[in-house]
This record gives sequence, structure tokens and C-alpha cells, in this order.
Amino acid sequence: MAQFTRLEVAQAMKDTGMVPLFFNSDIELSKKVLKACYDGGARLMEFTARGDFAHEVFGELTKYAIKELPGMIMGVGSVTDGAAASLYMALGANFIVTPVLREDIAIACNRRKVLWSPGCGSLTEIARAEELGCEIVKLFPGDVYGPQFVKGIKGPQPWTSIMPTGGVSPTKENLRNWFDAGVTCVGMGSKLISKEIIVNKDYNKLKEDVKNALAIIKEVRNIN
Repeated sequence: MAQFTRLEVAQAMKDTGMVPLFFNSDIELSKKVLKACYDGGARLMEFTARGDFAHEVFGELTKYAIKELPGMIMGVGSVTDGAAASLYMALGANFIVTPVLREDIAIACNRRKVLWSPGCGSLTEIARAEELGCEIVKLFPGDVYGPQFVKGIKGPQPWTSIMPTGGVSPTKENLRNWFDAGVTCVGMGSKLISKEIIVNKDYNKLKEDVKNALAIIKEVRNIN
């Protein structure tokens, strides 16, 4: 069962401006990655459930976060149907992220008042997602559309909250472009939690990289 309401999750996304994305089948390694992100200031984690028995890893990570990392909001990405969404919510997912817009996922999440963020690639899809109760829309893949697309959406729909995933990197130029365009937050995976960090188990570097990324986001948003 979710530990945070969908409004609390949406607010955390807006406040921090960043959702790290990560998947690994090694539970202990995943705990260290999660803690490094937490120590760096991240308060959300999207566990991209793309491997066999991913739900078992997520369940253990969620228990760890509840016990050891107060305020850490655990969610699941790469969810492709309502049944999977229900499984992960039963394991404590506080938000569900999907690569596509599916109404069965919307229904499952809305029934439990859990935030869901569907991958959308057109204004029509975004409008439909909002009609289904979506708070923050995932723009995916972000590098295909870019900041100009966000500007285009915000023209007729200034109320739309957008989180691009894919094509986001922790550099000042890239983050400024996205936030100047009007995104609410960004999702970052391998550009933040790199293969090199995982291979070298350099969790101190990950902590500093997360800290720096959050500092850049704060700067480009002009938040004091």
C-alpha cells in the first residue's frame, strides 16, 4: 500500500524537479544506489521494472526505504498493464509510470488514489490522460520531442504538468532548456546513474552527481 498520497507525490516531483530512474536485479546493489540518491537529496525513485522477478527486488527496496530512508518516495516505471500496476501498488508503489497511455492503468491507480504518469507523445494523448485524472504527464521519449515540443504544449494548455524522460542529462545547458520550456520535473536514468558508476560501485560519485543535478535544477528555476 502506498505510503504517500498522489498529491504528496506530485508536490515532491514539483519541489525537487527530478526523478531518478534505475533498475538492477541485484538487491544489495540496488539498495546502495537508492541510498546514494537519497543522500544526494533525491526524494523519489522510479524503479524501472524491466527484468524477470523485478517485483521481488522492488518489494525489498520499498521495505528498505520505509525502514531506513524516511521521506523516500518509491515508484515503478515501465508498467504496461493494469494488472502489473496493481501488483506493484500491493508492494508499496507510491506512483506508477508507463511508456504508453492505457486506461486500465489509469483505472487501477485512480481506484487507489495513486499517482500515475503515462508516456504521451501528442497533445491529444496528453489531453486524454488529463481527462483520466493524470496530474503529471510523462513526455516519452523526451529526446524525440525536445523542449520546443513542451513550449508548444504549454501554449494552448498552460495547466499541463510535463516530465520528460529520455534525452535529459545533468548539465546546466540541458536542464535549463527543459525548465525554461516549462517542464515540472525531469526523469533521468543512465545519464545520471551511469554504467560506470554501477561497474565501479562508486556510490560517492553518484551521491555527488545527484546533489549537483538538484543544485543545477534549483539554479535554473531561480529557487531561493
